[in-house]
Amino acid sequence: MNRLLSSVLAGCAFALLATQAPAQGYPERTITIVVPFAAGGPTDTVTRLVAEAMSKDLGQQVIVENVGGAGGTLGAGQVAAAAPDGYTLLLHHIGMATSATLYRTLPYDTLNAFEYVGLVTEVPMTLVARKDFEPTDLKGLIDYVKANADTVTVANAGIGAASHLCGMMFMSAIQTALVTVPYKGTGPAMTDLLGGQVDMMCDQTTNTTKQIQGGTIKAYAVTSPQRLDVLPDVPTAEEAGLSGFQVGIWHGLYAPKGTSADIVDRLSKSLQVALKDQNVVDRFAELGTAPSPEADATPAALKAKLESEIARWKPVIDAAGQYAD
Repeated sequence: MNRLLSSVLAGCAFALLATQAPAQGYPERTITIVVPFAAGGPTDTVTRLVAEAMSKDLGQQVIVENVGGAGGTLGAGQVAAAAPDGYTLLLHHIGMATSATLYRTLPYDTLNAFEYVGLVTEVPMTLVARKDFEPTDLKGLIDYVKANADTVTVANAGIGAASHLCGMMFMSAIQTALVTVPYKGTGPAMTDLLGGQVDMMCDQTTNTTKQIQGGTIKAYAVTSPQRLDVLPDVPTAEEAGLSGFQVGIWHGLYAPKGTSADIVDRLSKSLQVALKDQNVVDRFAELGTAPSPEADATPAALKAKLESEIARWKPVIDAAGQYAD
């Protein structure tokens, strides 16, 4: 009996070790974070800073792969279909929530196709225009665009991009539909804004701060509750007269559904360490944002954020009637 009991206990111990081994040895090779947008854009910039810091903590290289297209849904779909082994991750912004309404069909179930790792940052938006645009302040801008709605052009980086979402929110706030001009990425949109081919854009500080500081574009407002240290002369939308216009482009880190709880926990803890890395803190500050606090860099916080943001944006998107197949 003792011999039989010993065999059973040994077998149980072996099984337990076998189930724990993948997490205990993780990571053993390079990890890829998929960014569902083009290289050089705001989300790409955020991801590369975080990936570098996570590499130091995890002891393995964390690389970034850009899989742009279909408003971020192409890259998200690729990760949803990836092996749930912790070696393919997704860093997506607010578009993770809005695509649930924007797209009539998706290759994944937004709320149930991923494991949640944690929130990364929430980037303020800036309402900007070509440097020679006539209005001089936000009130004048609103009056001008309302009077010239048929000719004022608003650039965005494509359906589902942060600039597209902010543009929709602005038009909803002023109850005026403007001429939208979609591009295949933030870079081309900013290039045409700098060249004067389009009039306006609403985009993340990670993409506009240096241009505003250099005087190559005109800034009317930031969408944060307070002014930003890096842009002290740019008023908030609230203080400039557009009440309730607060838009933050939050970013979250995800793994494919079925990734073990131990691996998700390891990734979440590594993310928390990365967000305290001094280089990340300093570079984020230069870009007008800050890392998420430790309490938000958790699976529970990201899940709650995604659920609430889907509910928040659905009526805005439905009212605009701008859907994609």
